[in-house]
Amino acid sequence: MRTNSANAVSVKRPLTYDEALAYLYHLANYEHQRLARYEPETLDLGRMERLLRDLGDPHCCYPSLHIAGTKGKGSVAAMTSAVLSAAGLRTGLYTSPHLHDFRERIQISGRQISKRDVAALVMQARPAVEACPGVTWFDVVTTLGFLEFARRQVDFAVIEVGLGGRLDSTNVVVPLVSVITSISYDHTHLLGNTLTEIAREKAGIIKPGVPVVSAPQKDEVRAVIERVAAERGAPLTIVGGGQVAPRSAPDAPREWWAEPGRVTLEGQAFILHTPASSPLAGEYWIPLLGRHQLDNASVAVAALDVLRRAGLPVTSQAVRKGLRATVWPGRLEILNRRPLLVVDAAHNADSAQKLRAAVEEIFDYDRLTLIFGASCDKDISGMLTALVPLADRVMVTQASHPRAADPEALADQVARLGGRAEVAPSPEEALAGALAGAGARDLILATGSLFIVAEVRDAARAELVKP
Repeated sequence: MRTNSANAVSVKRPLTYDEALAYLYHLANYEHQRLARYEPETLDLGRMERLLRDLGDPHCCYPSLHIAGTKGKGSVAAMTSAVLSAAGLRTGLYTSPHLHDFRERIQISGRQISKRDVAALVMQARPAVEACPGVTWFDVVTTLGFLEFARRQVDFAVIEVGLGGRLDSTNVVVPLVSVITSISYDHTHLLGNTLTEIAREKAGIIKPGVPVVSAPQKDEVRAVIERVAAERGAPLTIVGGGQVAPRSAPDAPREWWAEPGRVTLEGQAFILHTPASSPLAGEYWIPLLGRHQLDNASVAVAALDVLRRAGLPVTSQAVRKGLRATVWPGRLEILNRRPLLVVDAAHNADSAQKLRAAVEEIFDYDRLTLIFGASCDKDISGMLTALVPLADRVMVTQASHPRAADPEALADQVARLGGRAEVAPSPEEALAGALAGAGARDLILATGSLFIVAEVRDAARAELVKP
């Protein structure tokens, strides 16, 4: 067997978890290294298909749901997985990136896989990986998820796209339903500089004849999704905007939409309105904050209704139980009450604007301290334009990530917006400084990237008690 010089560990004995991670991390990783192009030569689905074929096509062993989008796809994945688990199904969940632990990416019925499982999966996959030159980090990690779901004989798998859709490693699945969450500007150097171009990449997950559920979209995005769905004969439901059937099966418009209800710091209630053909209408509760999460919940239930019609045991009781039990940390998550400490993984201008709207609607506070850090390839100006006006104090910092923007450069951008930023070398030091200057009725908001959220969550565990 050919060995890889980047990993001298023999594969003739079982790997430890740390050795398995070391093997994975020597591979190219587009989460840490900026890709030059999002093209077949860089991200080759044929390569992914060959790798899976050598391993017995594990992704064909169970039905699935496939989710693409710019924002909200993780929340929708968490909600649908929780509902399917509440319905009694052994449910695999594959998401990315992770907050703290690599194993968060691969879960079964709400539990992340064990370290021993990761090591065993790498051992199983490694011969095929080394026989398939050019495979990427994400190809291999996605393959591990598919293998684990087959090995554990899941009843169903919820699969989140990593980047884009058309060329994403996950796009080898043929799901029972495809989902496209809210599309906005992100990864423009790879996916395109217009919403139309980005939408084409996201709509690349639409398969012939497979139903599609979309979140509410801007007109140019909706036009692309409608066109691709029609070309592929895929029945399309747009939440809040009716149902568009393929030309071969015209149908009357129907609506899925959420009517907002009571909001507390623990979550929010809503009434879901559905087509008359669905028994899933009713009042629900989600432990996730922000009006945008109502769109995500509506998308999740609309997709679950497709699965119900396909024969899965999705009932209103399972939906109610699963939505209430959804866990998706780092999204308008409250880590402390006095002072309020909130983290949110907003990482583009659109999500920052939604975060601002949620803060203004939900929280009552005296002063707001913004802790901000971002990846250098993001729309930092757009995010700061939305968030700096909220803040009485701005602290900029840098996560321990190779793509993290220099905090001095962030401070300059704040200054161009008429503000003044303090520079903290790390999120941990930023949090300590924010807490030192905060009153009991103040709000500390940490955002800008998932990596900032992760490091602030880690620091908060050490400094604060749970709310």
